[in-house]
Amino acid sequence: MKQFGGPTIFFDRSDINTDEIIPAKYLTEITKTALKPHLLEDLLLDGKAFDPASGELQQANVVVARANFGCGSSREHAVWAFEVNDINVIIAESFARIFRQNMFNCGILAIELPKEDIDKLFALSGSVNIAVDLTDCKMTATSSSGEKAICSFTLNAFDKDLVGAGGWLAYADQRY
Repeated sequence: MKQFGGPTIFFDRSDINTDEIIPAKYLTEITKTALKPHLLEDLLLDGKAFDPASGELQQANVVVARANFGCGSSREHAVWAFEVNDINVIIAESFARIFRQNMFNCGILAIELPKEDIDKLFALSGSVNIAVDLTDCKMTATSSSGEKAICSFTLNAFDKDLVGAGGWLAYADQRY
């Protein structure tokens, strides 16, 4: 089964949309690899442009954000940009429905947590590493200062199998 988790990057914002995740001008690219350097290049945090080349994003495997992540147009390119950048988990209060399903189809885990649990994650200091137990639907976040936050999440059996297999194509190869 695919492993989930790793170093974590935090975006303290709701409504991060697909245009910010991967700008529309890159939708003509024919390979996922071509999307890699453009992930989140139009993201604004506190009115300032996020710098995807800062290094923090390149080291992350997990993203934590607020509500309504992946809203906007229903482009698969947004999920592909995370996939090609080795992001394997996105945690938020909620996701746009199509974006969430595209994540599962690509083998990326979408974890929805209540605001209180998201706040616990944001309260951790220093660098944070999140380990996910897909079998028991639990995750443990550990900060460099030794703080811990343990959260449970729910996932229906099909989505758990789909993402555990590595996405729709791997799932279909195993079963058909």
